[in-house]
Amino acid sequence: MNKIIFLDIDGVLNSNFWNDSHQRELSDGTLIDKDKVILLGELVKNTGAKIVLHSGWRFWFDDNMKPLRTESAKLAEMFQECGMKIFGVTPDFATEDIKRTKKFSLVKANEILSWLALHGGVEKWIVIDDLDLHNELILQHQIKTNQTVGLTRQDIEKAEKKLLA
Repeated sequence: MNKIIFLDIDGVLNSNFWNDSHQRELSDGTLIDKDKVILLGELVKNTGAKIVLHSGWRFWFDDNMKPLRTESAKLAEMFQECGMKIFGVTPDFATEDIKRTKKFSLVKANEILSWLALHGGVEKWIVIDDLDLHNELILQHQIKTNQTVGLTRQDIEKAEKKLLA
């Protein structure tokens, strides 16, 4: 386990632009842009990195990374088609107040850092997320996507540089 991609889903593998053009809500959970998954697959193939979900989507998988919902099953199927699978998930540090206000960005950094502390042998890691995660160390490793566009070729190039440096 040398390289890890901490992956968010909404704003990364889908976007408000894609969402607006289809007139549906992002939080619906069904809107995954296959082109974004293909880009992510290229990154995984080129770097050998493993994917750890730090998205709310992580709750839609069981402890063995088996999908629990239709949306997560579709995501897992797309990942498999692109030669990827979900290696693991970050712990959940969200309080009731954070869940109520949906300010998950306040705990995501600590969830990622906790995962890293519990799993030795990680040489390189990146975080792909559209949110500011309020942590300087995370910021140094983050590929911040534009939520209105989602993951781009330029994001993948930056990610490869960080993982292959």
